[in-house]
Amino acid sequence: MNYYYIFSGKKSTQDNGDKYSVLLPTYNERENLPLIVWLLVKYFGESGYKYEIIVIDDGSPDGTLEIAQQLQGIYGEDKILLRPRAKKLGLGTAYIHGMKHATGNFIIIMDADLSHHPKFIPEFIEKQREGDYDLVSGTRYRGNGGVYGWDLRRKLISRGANFLTQVLLRPGASDLTGSFRLYKKEVLESLVERCVSKGYVFQMEMIVRARQLNYTVGEVPISFVDRVYGESKLGGNEIVSFAKGLLTLFATT
Repeated sequence: MNYYYIFSGKKSTQDNGDKYSVLLPTYNERENLPLIVWLLVKYFGESGYKYEIIVIDDGSPDGTLEIAQQLQGIYGEDKILLRPRAKKLGLGTAYIHGMKHATGNFIIIMDADLSHHPKFIPEFIEKQREGDYDLVSGTRYRGNGGVYGWDLRRKLISRGANFLTQVLLRPGASDLTGSFRLYKKEVLESLVERCVSKGYVFQMEMIVRARQLNYTVGEVPISFVDRVYGESKLGGNEIVSFAKGLLTLFATT
């Protein structure tokens, strides 16, 4: 029995039925995966929230799946679920695939490359409960949020993309291109069904569609840190795709 909660008058985080399913799409993340999983286990363990981590590996040639299998052996099959796919099939379909196996009523999406620190997850959960938000998004552009480890070019691209999005789409959120979010499961299912974009535009469209459907959005300032291991997946093709996707959303929303 947890006497702290009895005498303090506070409700234990384990007294309700909420469970958080963390979706981790991976591709060539063998160096990062053990660290991100350890951090997730640490912060969920300290906060007392119920959780599971679902790893969706898209046929990584670097052995990411083998590392995930070792982690499952360490932390248990109830905490680490492996739902691999044969090849890269896109972020949206990775979320759909992961949600099919998620037992939580909330879904957390984040990058597996350590750019999103799990220490912010308890703040996401507190924010969601505070306003019963349909989704909570991490923001680099409000409060004490920020970006670390990027060169000037990357910062200009990100700021420019976010500015253009704000001007053209008026989404009602400060960070459209980020991918560290908490959703009510049914809300994420509804949004994914409606989204048609791929790549980096996908996250932006999710917020735009949420606004269209009158879903409520909360924000938590986060520190985004550039990946330590592996190579960035942002290149010229992704920038061109983003521009095309932005114009498409502007024309259709």
